Amino acid sequence: MSKEKIPLRKDVPASDKWDLTVLYEDNAEWEADLKRIPHMTENVLSYRGHLADGPDELLDALKSLEAVDHVMERVHHYASLMHEADQGDAKAQEMQKRALMAYTQYVAATSFWDPELLAIPDEKIHKWIQAEDFDAYRVYIQKALHIKPYILSEKEEKILALQMESGETASNAFSLLTNVDMEFGTVKVDGTDMPLTHSTYSDFMENPDRTVRKEAYGKFYAQFASHANTIAALYAGSVADDIFRSRARGYGSSLEAALYKDKVPVTVYRNLIATVNSNLDSLHKYYSLRKRVLKLDELRHWDVYVPLAPKPAFKTSYEEAVEIVRGAMAPLGTEYTDRLCGGLMGGWCDRYENKGKRSGAFSSGCYDGYPFILLNYKDTSLRDVYTMAHEGGHSMHSWYSVNNNSFMCYNYTIFEAETASTFNEELVFEYLLKNAKDEAMKKYLIATRTSDILATLHRQTMFAEFELACHEAVEQEDRPLSTETLRSIYRGLLEKYFGPEMVFEAESDLEGLRIPHFYNAFYVYKYSTGISAALALAKRVTEGGAAEREDYFNFLKSGGSRYPIESLRVAGVDMESPAPVQAACDTFKSLVDQLDAML
Repeated sequence: MSKEKIPLRKDVPASDKWDLTVLYEDNAEWEADLKRIPHMTENVLSYRGHLADGPDELLDALKSLEAVDHVMERVHHYASLMHEADQGDAKAQEMQKRALMAYTQYVAATSFWDPELLAIPDEKIHKWIQAEDFDAYRVYIQKALHIKPYILSEKEEKILALQMESGETASNAFSLLTNVDMEFGTVKVDGTDMPLTHSTYSDFMENPDRTVRKEAYGKFYAQFASHANTIAALYAGSVADDIFRSRARGYGSSLEAALYKDKVPVTVYRNLIATVNSNLDSLHKYYSLRKRVLKLDELRHWDVYVPLAPKPAFKTSYEEAVEIVRGAMAPLGTEYTDRLCGGLMGGWCDRYENKGKRSGAFSSGCYDGYPFILLNYKDTSLRDVYTMAHEGGHSMHSWYSVNNNSFMCYNYTIFEAETASTFNEELVFEYLLKNAKDEAMKKYLIATRTSDILATLHRQTMFAEFELACHEAVEQEDRPLSTETLRSIYRGLLEKYFGPEMVFEAESDLEGLRIPHFYNAFYVYKYSTGISAALALAKRVTEGGAAEREDYFNFLKSGGSRYPIESLRVAGVDMESPAPVQAACDTFKSLVDQLDAML
């Protein structure tokens, strides 16, 4: 492959792109909706000072708020997707910034809402919302009452709203620096110079040729080393913003602030870290096995992703991957598979890499249009089949949520989302293993699944521990997050999680400066809790009957109508207990033992 083969956005066929016309036919239609927002905001403002006048006035105000929220969501969603598809597109950058400015202005203008709503006496508002007319808004109000202790005065809420746009600076600058400005060069593979990008980096790390892995690793992290102080300053700024907002509202910590809205106890986060830490012996055994199987004198950081079992010849087109997903999801029934696979082959998905496109993958839905999926699919990567199923799980969760809830309570939490996605990954693994044609493929699948669980359970928990350590360094120790501090914290975690077999490079701890999710504080732990819940639920559904499957669909349909801990209980798993995390650790240990015997 040459650099020229990574196409510009304008050269990507329409059939390989998501179809954003279900949101807006063109930018002019988007522009028209953007211009409607100030007038719709004025409608909301007309109810200022009248929310407590009576149930009829409150209901009318809620309908006005819902109308502008609905348009605001669609406007922001469209602009965001345009930007993610090509972050170098100046027009898309402008649209995203304008959408964010409009949102910031809207939030600032309506900053009276929460304080005034929550000033209504609890007894009175609870009585009002029992009426049938409030069915579409009852959950919204109940959740607003939950955060009542941390809502400030109207003036203070307006100040926080006005700060929202500037609070995104660190994240936006990090994204532009790493996705657009950084150039990683090429890596020589079999005599050919191949482009090194965020997307291709994982391919190089899986290359059986150690010199290829070492060259890719060195060139990749050289870019982060040359910008280390800048990125460290950006992340420190992001942490400072988290702490500012949590303290301004009166939370005990930034962790509590991040979890409180979803009614997730802080103990869930800390229990995750403690449970994974108490099971690190199986992780260390895995790395010892890796060193032995690869016949290495020293296990280096660029050796931890190459497949332990020989990779069978694998080339699966996008269309073939969709059919694998269809077969794997069969236990969920044809409504699920037809809807998902129809979307993947239709306008839901932006399929392949292009210049300036955001790396990785995501699912992003709103109440209108499709539950869109961004992929950077490569037909030689089995992991990309898992990624398709993973993001498809998110999108189907969105589809069921939208179709079973009103706008004001359809949006589920990320805590729940990571269950629906990793559930699908487990079904793909079981399907591929069942249909493997030979022992070589079975070995490869088990080795890959072990690696994937490690990446989702152990690695994300390590990230979660890093985030907590960074925030607590500032909150509890008054220790500034310098470049050296950040690298020192991360290096300590690398050594703890990888164990005594690993020999790290001087630049290995720069990994802590390249994770975009860190700019959304206390997000990554949800991957770990998600896979813990997903492994339990996949076992429950595939080994159960109609009742267990219906429990799972009731979970998908919950949307935002329940708090996440409650909705997962509906599905059949209790995340307040450390048991699901321990069971996931036990599953990983079992896979490591199988690998040890097989390899």
